[in-house]
Amino acid sequence: MNASIMNMPLQISSLIEHAARAHGNIEVVSALSNGQVHRYTYADAHQRSRQLASALTRLGVQLGERVATLAWSGYRHFEAYYAVAGMGAVCHTVNPRLFIEQVRYTMQHAQDAVVMVDPEFLPLVESIKPDCPSIRHIIVMADREDMPTGEGRHELLCYEELLAREDGDFAWPQLEENAAAYLSYTSGTTGNPKGVLYSHRSTLLHTFSMALPDAMNLSGASVIAPVIQFFHVNAFGLPCAAPLTGAKLVFPGAALDPASLFALFERERVTMTAAVPTLWQQFLFYLQAQKLRPSSLRNIVIGGSACSPALMKSYQEDYGIHIRHVWGMTETSPLCVTNCFREKHAIWTPEERYALQAKQGRPLFGVEMKVVDSEGVEVPANGTTFGDLLVRGPWIAREYYNNPSPAITSDGWFMTGDVVTLDGDGYMQITDRSKDVIKTGGEWISSIQLENIALAYEAVAEAAVIAVPHPKWDERPLLLVVPRQGATIDRDLMLAHFKGKVANWWIPDDVVTVEALPYTATGKVEKKRLREQFKDHQPSV
Repeated sequence: MNASIMNMPLQISSLIEHAARAHGNIEVVSALSNGQVHRYTYADAHQRSRQLASALTRLGVQLGERVATLAWSGYRHFEAYYAVAGMGAVCHTVNPRLFIEQVRYTMQHAQDAVVMVDPEFLPLVESIKPDCPSIRHIIVMADREDMPTGEGRHELLCYEELLAREDGDFAWPQLEENAAAYLSYTSGTTGNPKGVLYSHRSTLLHTFSMALPDAMNLSGASVIAPVIQFFHVNAFGLPCAAPLTGAKLVFPGAALDPASLFALFERERVTMTAAVPTLWQQFLFYLQAQKLRPSSLRNIVIGGSACSPALMKSYQEDYGIHIRHVWGMTETSPLCVTNCFREKHAIWTPEERYALQAKQGRPLFGVEMKVVDSEGVEVPANGTTFGDLLVRGPWIAREYYNNPSPAITSDGWFMTGDVVTLDGDGYMQITDRSKDVIKTGGEWISSIQLENIALAYEAVAEAAVIAVPHPKWDERPLLLVVPRQGATIDRDLMLAHFKGKVANWWIPDDVVTVEALPYTATGKVEKKRLREQFKDHQPSV
């Protein structure tokens, strides 16, 4: 027996349409590269998205064709995000921070038909276009006055001129909800980047779940500034969740330095933001050095890598800003897990709450997870037993785009590559990536736990722990630290800092001070490169 409820497919266009209809006067604000600020409303964004969809249709973009974007987060990128998916094509958000070979590979692999690009990334696109024969048009996201000039550039299309030719009466087509909407590629740290196609259905289900109070707690009272960019897993999904809830949306553009972000947050009264932890470490140092205090910011969402309890404590106790851990991957849309307190945690001590806050959290509705040993047997949920994390759900990848490698096990679970613990309340904590875990004498050591301890040392700005070969124990931990400005780090005092916090055999064998740590295009420490660099390291004492 079928239900008597309307059968309306879940579609990306319904989000921006709803925003225009239900809260059309709410602002979308963009910081521009020339120092100016662009302001308009959700109603304006909806109108211009329809104009862009008309323009792309006129250029011959077909259902399912890939349209690439190489741009910072801003109002034009926002319009492209909705126009491309809404018209039935696929929006491929290219990460310009990847190596040029990886950018070339992703655009070749996706067979992008059209590229929309910020002027500053145009040389990158022009350099790889000869190797990408599928590209028919390049649209520069600019006004006519800001269009690049020079030999061979007469064929470039101007974004604003394309929109000016359209009246915006485009009617969003009704699409199959399982049709592809967005294409995102992994960072390619272990080979070529792999593509994940998100559907209209998966994106909307992800959006509904992430807006809930125990997820990101978004509402019409929120002012959201996704510092994380569109090209980093669709900015954690916030460009979809903001129109859903009616939150004011603030895009920082390319100015991601602490001074620019602080000024933006203050001017726009930002209440919530999101990015990787390294950015918030530098933002904290800036606040401390300049003796500044954010007046409206209350919540920071951190994903991409683990956040140290020391950083959480500084923000909470010194500025009243709560840091919320989330976890996910390109293959998981990305949000799977968020960390929020339960009623019983209200009576816990601050230190107990910080320890819980350091975990990645509990799964959102729709996501299932389990932790297994090397034989595939589930391990006890006791908060201490390590195992490999597997997940499944309606927004988890089952396969990679145009790639024969399966993404899931034979019984339908995605293998994340993370080594984690799970406690009795369902809180998951990442202890390592499987490729980064340190195996000493047959026992595992968590590099993340050691890094969190190192980051609590006042002279340390950044830290990474890697495995180095050892003739007796197979591997031993090596601590690499970047000192805070003006500070020096004494090896013996640094190692003594670990005493009593972990088992003695966990303590790193040595400390190496470095000027900087290498990071991937998605803001994670590039440990593979560090392991190669220090593979022959011998302890100094």
